[in-house]
Amino acid sequence: MGQNQTVKDNRITVIDALRGFALLGVVLVHMQQHYSIFNFGAFTPTEPAFPVLDEWIGWLTRNVLMGRFINIFAFLFGMSFFIQMDRAARKGVDFRQRFIWRMVILFLIGVVGSAFYSGDILSFYALFGLVLVLLYPLKTRVLVVVASLILIGAPRWISFGYDKIAAPRETTVVANAPETERVRAERPRQMADVAQETPSLANTIKSNLMDGRMRTLNYQFNWGGRGYLTFALFILGLVVGRIRFFETVHLHTRRNISLFVSFAAGAWIIGRMNGLLPQEHTSFMQGITPSATALFRMTLNDVNMVLFSAAITMGFVILYHMKGIGKCLNLLTPYGRMGLTNYEAQGIIGSIIFSLWGFGSIFGRWHATELFCLGIAFYIVQVVFSRIWLTYFKYGPLEWFWRSATYLKWQPFRK
Repeated sequence: MGQNQTVKDNRITVIDALRGFALLGVVLVHMQQHYSIFNFGAFTPTEPAFPVLDEWIGWLTRNVLMGRFINIFAFLFGMSFFIQMDRAARKGVDFRQRFIWRMVILFLIGVVGSAFYSGDILSFYALFGLVLVLLYPLKTRVLVVVASLILIGAPRWISFGYDKIAAPRETTVVANAPETERVRAERPRQMADVAQETPSLANTIKSNLMDGRMRTLNYQFNWGGRGYLTFALFILGLVVGRIRFFETVHLHTRRNISLFVSFAAGAWIIGRMNGLLPQEHTSFMQGITPSATALFRMTLNDVNMVLFSAAITMGFVILYHMKGIGKCLNLLTPYGRMGLTNYEAQGIIGSIIFSLWGFGSIFGRWHATELFCLGIAFYIVQVVFSRIWLTYFKYGPLEWFWRSATYLKWQPFRK
């Protein structure tokens, strides 16, 4: 194994490369989800050209990509928070007020991004970042306890207990029901509303900034939402940054392999445990509370995905520090350094590709295999663009704007 731990401008490049790798999984999943744009009844889907391959890619998306790679992206955000605070502290600077302002700017960037892609998560990241500032002074073991409580579903169980005590008669459990009567009744109206609305960029922005934000908020913080899990990953990123794990990760090959095996085994065991529990389909509509079994399965699923994400992370780290393979993976470093720009570009281009006012009538008909290839092609274009861009500029476009807005002063841009 080689020590491909290049540190340039005080950056640990494996972190940038890992961020770039995480965004590969993000774009592949979002392509399969049509960037949350569903053109109900707008056109007749085509027959799949590769039905068997479609099934395999669907399995890969659900069981390997979905939720796992965005976890890594969130984890790295928490780590980046620590790195910024720590570097400022070494210079005798309290960065907390500046970081709060930095999160305000990120929130605004996220709002702009959500105008195109309703699932944009940067505005939520900004809010979580503000809470991280409050948690930063806490001792590491306290942070680990807080993150662990969130991971085992404490917010869900507290809400569940409150519903059982405060409003037992209003609590409804939905089990083994693919669709509720309410969902079936609402669907024709929703499709009619979509059909009557003239497809346009203006209507998309209006819908995303109004109804879209509420849908995303509900998705993040309903019973099965990712918001709590994302925040726990922020805290874990802060903890891993504080113990300076990545600063010496290239020196501990055996430890890295042991961690990879442990995380992978843990994910497999939790996954098997989850599979042994009764299968229930739980509705997350307002006013409906899942069963205790469903909540327990959600907790196991969250822990499984975090362990899976950790295994992917350690697997990437091991490969990154191997000669040959590491050199190839290092090509993702520029992409990761421009992670903010590339993430927002994914959302904007994705909305153009799948909206009816864009190219939705073409790409909206595509199936899993074609969309997977489209995601790979788009990612490669971004990787090449990032490498060329950082040859001439110090930062990505949005990174430069974010930095300049943070310090309220135009930062040097060209090299």
